Amino acid sequence: MRLVENGDATVADIDIAMKLGAGHPMGPLQLCDYIGLDTIKYVVDGWHLESPNDNRFEPCALLDNLVKEGKLGKKSGEGFYRY
Repeated sequence: MRLVENGDATVADIDIAMKLGAGHPMGPLQLCDYIGLDTIKYVVDGWHLESPNDNRFEPCALLDNLVKEGKLGKKSGEGFYRY
């Protein structure tokens, strides 16, 4: 998500790279949409509370904004992708 947030890659770039390069059946952002972005945010927020000094778990503005906009992934019809 940080790569997308920082403008270093697109959602499709990341998912295609992981599918073709690592042999994953779906990309990580596609998987986040499948799980639900609200669920992903809940988990990451919990990790941040447990490890507040670990910058890997700092809040992600992109994820926060998608959830605030109701773009929760497959279950809402839109997240990183439109369904």
